[in-house]
Amino acid sequence: MTRTPLAKRSRFSTLTTQILLASLSLLFLTVVLGGVLFTMISNQTLDQQYQLRALGIATTTAQMPEIRSALAAGDPQKMIAGLAQQITSAAQPDYVVVSDRNGVRFSHPDPTLIGRRLEEPVAVLDGQTHVGFDPGSLGTSANAKAPIFGSDGSVIGQVSVGIEETHVLDNQVRNIWLITGFSALVLALGFIASLLLSRRIKRVTFDLEPAEIASLLQEREALLHGIREAVVGLDDDGKVTVINGEARRLLHVEGEALGKPVAELIPDGRLRDLLTGKLSGADQVALTEDSLLVVNRMPVATAGRSIGSVVTLRDRTEIEGLVRDLHSIQGLMEAMRALEHEYANRLHIVDGLLEMGDVDQAKAFVSQVSSMSHSLGEGLRSRIAPPELAALLLAKVAVAAEQDVQMTVTPGSRLEHPEVDQAELLTIVGNLLDNAVDALANTPRPRTVSVHFDDADGVFIAVRDNGPGVPADRVEQVLVDGYSTKEPRPGMRRGIGLALVSRIVHRAGGTLDVFPGPGGHFEVWLPANPNVAEKDRSAGVD
Repeated sequence: MTRTPLAKRSRFSTLTTQILLASLSLLFLTVVLGGVLFTMISNQTLDQQYQLRALGIATTTAQMPEIRSALAAGDPQKMIAGLAQQITSAAQPDYVVVSDRNGVRFSHPDPTLIGRRLEEPVAVLDGQTHVGFDPGSLGTSANAKAPIFGSDGSVIGQVSVGIEETHVLDNQVRNIWLITGFSALVLALGFIASLLLSRRIKRVTFDLEPAEIASLLQEREALLHGIREAVVGLDDDGKVTVINGEARRLLHVEGEALGKPVAELIPDGRLRDLLTGKLSGADQVALTEDSLLVVNRMPVATAGRSIGSVVTLRDRTEIEGLVRDLHSIQGLMEAMRALEHEYANRLHIVDGLLEMGDVDQAKAFVSQVSSMSHSLGEGLRSRIAPPELAALLLAKVAVAAEQDVQMTVTPGSRLEHPEVDQAELLTIVGNLLDNAVDALANTPRPRTVSVHFDDADGVFIAVRDNGPGVPADRVEQVLVDGYSTKEPRPGMRRGIGLALVSRIVHRAGGTLDVFPGPGGHFEVWLPANPNVAEKDRSAGVD
């Protein structure tokens, strides 16, 4: 995917800009609507507060004995106006108007209106208090009216208390300015937060736009599931972020794996240590129950920040088997070459004896050589029934002789018809003998290897050599895949043979015992496999 250069992108087309603008628009709309709503509620509350304040003053005034008695008597001494003035000075309303039930005023801020009737009807004749906004002679005001009761309980007048709207508006304006200032502060903080959020998103997405991220995701999925190599992506916490189908197959991972730690998906062992980075190195080998894997783990960093690691796994089971088969064939070829060289020397001897006319001596020499070769093969075939195993032992004896190692099959060895898998038996024997011969390299002569077989209860194999053996502190390590103290051979990986034997023996339900040196000593026991026995009977094997 080719990313669009930043210089060519529209200023308003980038993800961070869109997020910033959307956040600011939403915040602005929210603050404005909230401010308007809060102003309306505040104004309504303020109006109610002023009305209740006026009602309290009116109710208190209407209950004053002086007001009641003076109004009942017609206020002959003109007391009501003075009392109303005192109440106005003490409680700070804009006016206190006392009138009788006919609406005639007995007090008013404008003395000229005292004695005149109210412009509106008396509202408290029902005996109830009333509040609201009154467009009176002094202008619109928050007004409360309370009834004045006579001694008989009848309504004899009313007290009207008002607070002019200008005072209410002044307080409302102050509240509006407070709300506006608070809203501006919220908008400023929201702008800063949105800007920081947009920059954070820009950094986290590496300045990629949504279309670019979607395209990268599609390409990643196509790449991961379109290749034969297994790929596992891990974050810095060791959790799986990416895994393709081949990796699931090789690692035997089923179900949901993304977001889970490797420890929950892979059992403890060398493979898990390689995946988590506990063990490092290029082209590291790990054995599973059915595969030989080559593991490479590479850390991944972007813009100088670590984002985890990528692990690749290659299935080298078949290739490694072919390589080992090839080395076996090369060993057989070397054995044949050695035998050819030996027989050529013997033919030269026979030819020399014949040229000297010593025919009887030549016949005796040929008979001796033939008897030795025949006795070795017949001796193995008489004790080791499987022809493949007998042939393998003959080849290993010849190869060992080329390396000045004397390999023998113990006289007490017996292996009639082993009820075990023949391929697994050949693999075990071949690896143990190869390991024993390799262990004798650069050791003093004589160099000997012996192998013993017994099929009394399953199959028992014991291989011994007179080399240095396995140190006591390395007995457990020699069976770990990838462990080896030898230099690698070209084209062939070390640390596989004994680990492979251990896997086969474990899978068959047998045992593999390693004894500490001096002298190498390995013992394998494989239980009889009923399926193999049934197969042999079906094939007519006696």
